[in-house]
Amino acid sequence: MSIFRKLKEHLTDVLYVWRQEMKQVIRDEGVLMFLIVVPLGYPLLYSWIYNNETLRETPVVVVDQSHSALSRQFINDCNATPDVDVKYYASDLDEARSLVSRQIVKGIYLIPADFADRINRGEQATVSVYCDMSLMLAYKAVYQTAMIEAGRMSAGLNIKKAGNYTDHENAITAQPLIAHDVAMFNPSGGYGSCVLPAVLMLLRNGQLIPDDDPHYRGAYRVVWGKALCYGMVGAVAAAYLSMAVPRMFSFPQLADGKTLLAMLLPYTMACIFFGMTVSCLVRYRENVMLLMVFVSVPLLFLTGVSWPQSSIPGAWHGVSWLFPSTFGVRAFIRANSMGASVSQILPEIRILWIQAAAYLGMACVVYAYQKRLARKHVKTVTNSTDLIEPDDQ
Repeated sequence: MSIFRKLKEHLTDVLYVWRQEMKQVIRDEGVLMFLIVVPLGYPLLYSWIYNNETLRETPVVVVDQSHSALSRQFINDCNATPDVDVKYYASDLDEARSLVSRQIVKGIYLIPADFADRINRGEQATVSVYCDMSLMLAYKAVYQTAMIEAGRMSAGLNIKKAGNYTDHENAITAQPLIAHDVAMFNPSGGYGSCVLPAVLMLLRNGQLIPDDDPHYRGAYRVVWGKALCYGMVGAVAAAYLSMAVPRMFSFPQLADGKTLLAMLLPYTMACIFFGMTVSCLVRYRENVMLLMVFVSVPLLFLTGVSWPQSSIPGAWHGVSWLFPSTFGVRAFIRANSMGASVSQILPEIRILWIQAAAYLGMACVVYAYQKRLARKHVKTVTNSTDLIEPDDQ
């Protein structure tokens, strides 16, 4: 009977902590901003910005020093593509650079004076392409268009010199080896991909554990009570970010409900316990936004989504293993964008469960330490009060 009474007492404390945290969530404007504005607004904003996937009619300037029929053919072929729009002609490279510096155009095509002469002599000619690297989509449009049209012009010149008699021979001369370009998992070749955002961590100003509340006894009760509150919020945010937002913007959505649940459950728990562990390092809740802005870009690179994993130094690989976002993002991309099954993302799921267990233990240690600090604070205040002499009458 004592065991059941003890369990009831533990459950009562956990539910009490959960209720207090839910009150903080509802009443605190700052917390509501992190829970509503950030999770609901940011995904819509960024998804809307990158929803077009590719750029069309990217403005470029041409420096044609050849003034030949071949140079005009190359310019017209590039201008006829949907990706590039030849807006200006410049007399020299300096004038073209000034247009780029003023953001009037995004690239430069420089055709040298000996362009046609070298082609007519059977020599290799060059076209210089200068791109604005501040926007990768613009660079891709300008550079790839020049490469494709240069290849087509080369094929046409080879056909003329070959002296073939049939169209079949011309096709073999132009393209002896046919390569079919199939973009796996990203047919448009754009940047709109489903990357699971990190679950927002609720951090409160002041002490983690009240020093005068008997229900906050036992660090594990406090941790589980808070985790229950954060888990409810995190579950809604995870469902919204993994299912609603991709459907709104027609992102790849290949994972079924079972796969998403198998990945999101340990990921959310790992994020919650990780946030509770590091919450002791943040004294003011306003610092959370600054911290997230500072670490969000490095964490994105460490996932291997925007930068290849093979190019990340080994030391940084080790650092990436400390953060749940590394394996959560990888698992989500493979499942939702590539159609991976639960068995295929099982290594990431296992690591997320290990992280959740490890950070659960660390959170209990942190909260136990905070409880000891709270008790020392109460004892110090009590002793200081006893030393105060009453005022003389």
